[in-house]
Order: sequence, then structure tokens, then C-alpha cells
Amino acid sequence: MHSSFTPRTKPPALQPGDTVGIVAPASNIKRELLDKGCEVLRQQGYRPFYFDSILEHDLYFAGSVQRRARELEEMFARDDVKAILCARGGYGANYLLPMLDLEKIKAHPKIFVGYSDPTTLLTYFADAAGFTTFHGPMVARDWAHDDGVDLASWEAALSGLSEWGLGGESGATGLASGTAEGILYGGCLSMLAASLGTPYEIRTQGTILFVEDQAAKPYQVDRMLMQLKLGGKFEGVRGIVFGEMLDCTQNSQQDYRLEEVVMRIVGDLGVPVAYGMRSGHVTRRNITLPIGVSARFEVAKNAASLRITEAAVSVE
Repeated sequence: MHSSFTPRTKPPALQPGDTVGIVAPASNIKRELLDKGCEVLRQQGYRPFYFDSILEHDLYFAGSVQRRARELEEMFARDDVKAILCARGGYGANYLLPMLDLEKIKAHPKIFVGYSDPTTLLTYFADAAGFTTFHGPMVARDWAHDDGVDLASWEAALSGLSEWGLGGESGATGLASGTAEGILYGGCLSMLAASLGTPYEIRTQGTILFVEDQAAKPYQVDRMLMQLKLGGKFEGVRGIVFGEMLDCTQNSQQDYRLEEVVMRIVGDLGVPVAYGMRSGHVTRRNITLPIGVSARFEVAKNAASLRITEAAVSVE
């Protein structure tokens, strides 16, 4: 596959009984939601672990940037922690970028799962640290709610299946037909756009780009997509998959759909485009998408399918 990417390091697979470390790299969290999410993780056979400092508050952050950076580094360094799950998003993961010891993190590649604001960390670890990451359910969000997690994709992505797919059950429908192969990449649109012009700018060449957000008005989605377009970030993109785009409306009386808005911007790229894949901010069953692995994307009329064509983790 012709791409500017070198193959990424694959963290070890997650096994039943493994300890999962929980971090709050962005906004502060509610104890009751953390407890509920941990209980569900235990029911799934994992051992949740977190530092008590995870409950600290500083403005709208989960404690100081030093605390959040130290917590994240420590989870990577600990031998007993096999995967790292974000508790929630909110805002503030960008503060960690210049604080983290990347060499320390690269020395201990692990499954790292989150979405929304932690998109910043997903793309940074995938690009700069060179290991696969996972756009998927968070502990005090999806794991804490009934029917919040799509277990089939969670298990496929984190157990090391070499090939698995997402079809109509993912919620995705087609907007522009075509077939593409590329590296799956992306996350929350607000965070992708916010990376431009920084040392942590997203690297989209050769990708099937996944884009999602929540509660952004259509003109704001338009503006962020135009920023990516004007910044050259759609050049070399092989296909685009939009998420559910939850609550991305101007008002209930608007006489247009967001699908029309996004196609004005990406419709001339000549690549397949799908809309509605349930990963990130979703109404139910959050799908886990591995970031940094090869995938095949097919859109025909209204149908869309995404096939992951290599394992995202290593199986010893």
C-alpha cells in the first residue's frame, strides 16, 4: 500500500483478567460515574485501576497539568497496567503535549483508548510515538451507561483479530460511492482542526479519515472542515467517514441536513464518503476504531462498509 506511513508498533493485546489503568487527561470527573464504569469493566473480566488524584479539580480540569501528565506517564511505565482508558473528555489534553516524556511512553507502547478531547493524544501517540491507538469508549461515559459500548468491535480491535469489518450495523450510510484502501486515522473534528499550525499537526496523507463531533452547529462544522481543506489536510486522503455527528444542528426548523453541508466541502475530492458511523459521541454502543492500521473502505449507493485489514495489537 503506497502511503507516507511507516508501520506502527502494535501494543500487546488485552486479555481477560488484565489490569486497565484509568486516566483523566482533560476535564474533571464525577466519582459515581467512575464507579459505575469500573463496575461494568469488572463484569467484563478486567481489573480497573486508578490513582486517587484522578478526582482532583482545577477550574474545569482534572487537577493540574503536572498531575495529569504524571498520571499518564506512570500508567505507561507500570508493568501491571496492560491498557489505558480515558475516563472522559471535556477539555485540556492539549496542555499535556509539551509536558510528556515521549521517549518514556514509546518505551512502553500500550493500548490507549479515548475520544473527544483525547483525540489530541490519540493522534500524537500514533504519529510521534508510532504506535496504534484506539478511538473508543471511555470509562465515566460509555462504560458507565447501559448499552454504551459496542463489545464486538472492542473485542475485535483489542484482542488482535487480523481482519474484521463494520457494515450497516455501524450506522454508516453512503454519501459518495467508491472503494479505497488506506490507514484509518482521525477523531474529533474540533481537535483535528485545533492541531493545525502546531508542532502536533495531524498527518492525514494516505488515510481513510474518520471525523466526528458533538453539538457543533452546521456552520461550525463547515468552518472546521474548510480549515482542514484550506490547510491541505484532505490532499492524499483516500476516503472520509463521518461519525453520528450528535446534536450538530442549528435549530429544529433548519431546512437543510448536515450531510448536504459536509458534501459541499468534501464532495469534490473524488473519494468515497460515508456518514453516521457510531464511534465517539454517540447515542448508544460506541464502536472502537483502531487508529493507525490499514483498512478497506467501500461505499455503494447508500451502503457503506469499513474493513480493518490488519491486527491493531500484537498477540504473543
